[in-house]
Amino acid sequence: MENSNHFDVIILGGGPAGLTAAIYLSRARVKTLLLTEGTPGGQMTLTHEIANYPGIEKINGYMLGSVMKKQATAFGALVRGNVDISSFSLDGPAKRVTTAAGETYTAGAIILATGGRSRTLGVPGEDTFKGKGISYCATCDGDFFTGKEIVVVGGGNSALEEAVSLTKYATKVTIVHQFDHFQAFQYAVDEAKANPKISFVMSSTIASFYGDEKLEGVKIRNLITGEDTDFRTDGVFIFIGYVPNTEWLNGHVKMNERGEIITGPDMSTNIEGVFSAGDANAKRYRQVTTAVADGTIAALAAADYLHSQKRN
Repeated sequence: MENSNHFDVIILGGGPAGLTAAIYLSRARVKTLLLTEGTPGGQMTLTHEIANYPGIEKINGYMLGSVMKKQATAFGALVRGNVDISSFSLDGPAKRVTTAAGETYTAGAIILATGGRSRTLGVPGEDTFKGKGISYCATCDGDFFTGKEIVVVGGGNSALEEAVSLTKYATKVTIVHQFDHFQAFQYAVDEAKANPKISFVMSSTIASFYGDEKLEGVKIRNLITGEDTDFRTDGVFIFIGYVPNTEWLNGHVKMNERGEIITGPDMSTNIEGVFSAGDANAKRYRQVTTAVADGTIAALAAADYLHSQKRN
């Protein structure tokens, strides 16, 4: 009798990389289990609008994740969200994953697609006012700031694009960036500068947050003069990059100094039968499309690996 808890491939992570891998594997009739800590879709679900996904003019990130999940399950993949991993073993021919609920699953191959999370500033008051005026998700919280004046921290694509999207709600958006120039693509810079609701405070950072029961203002520190200025605001959105969700893998797979997983061209890690895809990987560009590409390659490589094991 077939072991219902044994799969050909287990995917850990449900962002675009993990979901794409699940689509490709299950369509190839590879028995696939996807486990993810949160809602399938990963960080993509926090994106208000995706306008550069080939073949789709515009789509909400949550909706794109939902469509990908439907595709994967329609082909036969088992997708489980809100799952915490308590222990795992990546070595040997039979990989093992045990959940906090006590369920143990085994597989011949593993695909790590753990993605990342929003980076925090780590300054006084940030923990105090998270959810009380400080947000890391424009899609989730933008509506709460209708008619308000807000601050956006960051200078990359996400910061500028989300600042523009937040002008649909806020009356004024002030972008605070630590450098005197932006790291975003020129189209994002041009769009932000052309928006009359957006102003800029450059070569500066947030030194602290303050308020009573909710956020009331920030201290903005000029990084050239060192001077702090009180700046009253109704809310702050922070978009300063990500931290890879790989702490739990430390010592198990090879990573660089930033905690990013090192892979070969076929997304293979240093452990036989273990592959990695998406934003947790060491790479230069992180987009939904690059995650999808990683997931495709990892799925095909994992399938090839399983076939080679059967031949041996």
